[in-house]
Amino acid sequence: MTSTENSPASHDSAPVAHPMSAVLSMTLCVSMLIASEFMPVSLLTPMAEGLGATAGQTGQAISVSGLFAVAASLLTATVAGRIDRKIVLLTMTTLMLISLVMIALAPNFAVLMSARALLGITIGGFWSLATAVLMRLVPPAKVPQALAIMYTGQALAAAFAAPIGSYLGGLIGWRGVFWVLVPLVVVNLVWQFAALPALPARNRLTFANLLGVLLRPYFLRALGAIIFTWGSAFTMFTYLRPFLETVTGVGVTTLSILLLVLGCAGFIGTWLAGKLAGDHVIRLLITPPLIMGAVTLGLLVSGHSLVVVAVLLAIWGAMNTAVSIIWMAWLSQNVDDAPEAAGSLMVAAIQASILLGALIGGVLLDAFGINATFIGSILMAVAAMLFVGSGRSLLKR
Repeated sequence: MTSTENSPASHDSAPVAHPMSAVLSMTLCVSMLIASEFMPVSLLTPMAEGLGATAGQTGQAISVSGLFAVAASLLTATVAGRIDRKIVLLTMTTLMLISLVMIALAPNFAVLMSARALLGITIGGFWSLATAVLMRLVPPAKVPQALAIMYTGQALAAAFAAPIGSYLGGLIGWRGVFWVLVPLVVVNLVWQFAALPALPARNRLTFANLLGVLLRPYFLRALGAIIFTWGSAFTMFTYLRPFLETVTGVGVTTLSILLLVLGCAGFIGTWLAGKLAGDHVIRLLITPPLIMGAVTLGLLVSGHSLVVVAVLLAIWGAMNTAVSIIWMAWLSQNVDDAPEAAGSLMVAAIQASILLGALIGGVLLDAFGINATFIGSILMAVAAMLFVGSGRSLLKR
């Protein structure tokens, strides 16, 4: 049984006065979330040195945020009960602000991990509600376009956060980079307060709702594909900087340029996914793990060539932004009767896979070297493709 809030009728809310402003406020929040969550990737080496830890240990800052994001994604909609979803989103943005201040001031590794735990709560809580909230802000036919706009925030952060973070880290230190994010999140908090309409919860989501969606065979198979797709991506991406420094032999300036190339390509992926996902989502599901796995293999084979690496990272960047839109479009079409429950479960799966990807990648890096980390990523991509198959088994009955 699903709640009325999770039914298709949730599209029939009263018209939103300024839906584009509301969607754009969520887009900025996505930018800040992505920048905050993955900034340690571009600052991994100096953060490790500053905190007296290894690169593999510092990579676990990604893991701990993923761990708490898993819990938050499963608990937010249920614990929040009948609390207005606008209030919930504002609370999540406030926690992100607190986390960034803690990271910038962190005197040791333990405080860093505590701050990342707070950030994980924000990540899980926001993403578990994001698609369901968009489905209430815009008409059903506009959901894929609204998703594309929101995920433009992901593309923007992917394009500029990592290279700017890497560059600024060399000028003002890694702590200074996190201080730069603080006023941007304050602006976002004010914008959300002004732009988001009241979003009262119609009925409380229960764990029985979550279990009902989880036990759908096609949804369970989709979760397997999601776990291995994101696990593959972040086993590689979390430790991309050590690869580029040790194998490709780049310095900070070239590293920043390569990360910029990767991020800018994300705009292409966002545009294509937003354009095609509405009508071709099933055929697109296998594309990200196939291409991203092939790119990781290409890096292993040709990682010494700067030109080849740049081309491969551009391809990877396009897929990195496309994958979220593709899967959330799949959710809006195949679990449209329970978007909050499905969103909670999918975000939990994604964050668990990011956690495991960063954890496994770090262990492989410290024990066997960067090549072993990338091989692990390739194997996960193959597993994701096996789960997707032709895509027909992922369609609702």
